[in-house]
Amino acid sequence: MPSIIQITDLKKQYNPPDGPWAVKDVDLEIEAGEVFSLLGPNGAGKTTTISMLSGLLTPSGGTAIIDGHDIAREPLAAKQIIGVVPQEIALYPRLSARQNLRFFGQLYGLGGAELNRAIDEVLEFIDLKDRANEQVEKYSGGMKRRVNIGVGLLHRPKIVFMDEPTVGIDPQSRRRILDAVVQLKNEYKMTVIYTTHYMEEAQELSDRVGIIDHGEIIAKGSTGELIQLVGEKDTLRLRVGEQEIAPAVLEAFKQIEGVTDVTRADGDITVTATRGRRALPELIMAANHAGVDILSVAVHEPDLEAVFLHLTGRALRE
Repeated sequence: MPSIIQITDLKKQYNPPDGPWAVKDVDLEIEAGEVFSLLGPNGAGKTTTISMLSGLLTPSGGTAIIDGHDIAREPLAAKQIIGVVPQEIALYPRLSARQNLRFFGQLYGLGGAELNRAIDEVLEFIDLKDRANEQVEKYSGGMKRRVNIGVGLLHRPKIVFMDEPTVGIDPQSRRRILDAVVQLKNEYKMTVIYTTHYMEEAQELSDRVGIIDHGEIIAKGSTGELIQLVGEKDTLRLRVGEQEIAPAVLEAFKQIEGVTDVTRADGDITVTATRGRRALPELIMAANHAGVDILSVAVHEPDLEAVFLHLTGRALRE
């Protein structure tokens, strides 16, 4: 498939020349019709990257080409083919969902029968047609999120940027939003750039994932390709709470056959091992010998969180 977005050395520094770099030398090519997720913890640079691509922030350097349009030289042409679903709810609470959609549709330049048709299609898509005339302030958080998504889809963009769209909502609304992302790709043939710090969302939705940390893309590829970075190893999570763990204990774990990595984060001791279930009894014995109370044990097959831990030495939600 051809690339619909080409990003080269994109960067953003706040308060130059001595201020912090929020994004550093990002290089990405995103194919038409794919769901590409930017996965990383809060503060990693996901929102800054999306804000530059959508024209809300001016890059400090580098280039981004969106469907042939340079965002610096042709910002209006680029904006016409993208839809943006911001992390924060951007609606007028005292207006109804239909009134919000009408207002934003007019900003897109839609009107008359075309606008009415677009509003009806969006309300159907976000499953709020029956409550379209209620004030948004009476909606649940998940319903507001769905209207937020609807605003970004009114003009049928080729590309949709969705910035952490499931933060702070109930599981049912989250499920609806995830299903909507799949529908945008499969039925509407849209390209979706999706930011999240939820590993399971990126793993479920994405054709490809870019892992971002401290403003840099540290790995990118399909889920399978990224998991190959840690190999066919298991991750064992030993929940130990906030008790003090001597460095010698972690070192003892590393000496157990099959163990390749040991880290401490978020009240867990995380152990990477080949044939993790075989190593587990020895780990428990070593912990007991050191007086470490293990509260619970979980064994995970390789996933994107294991990749992040492998690359950074930190848990994804740290």
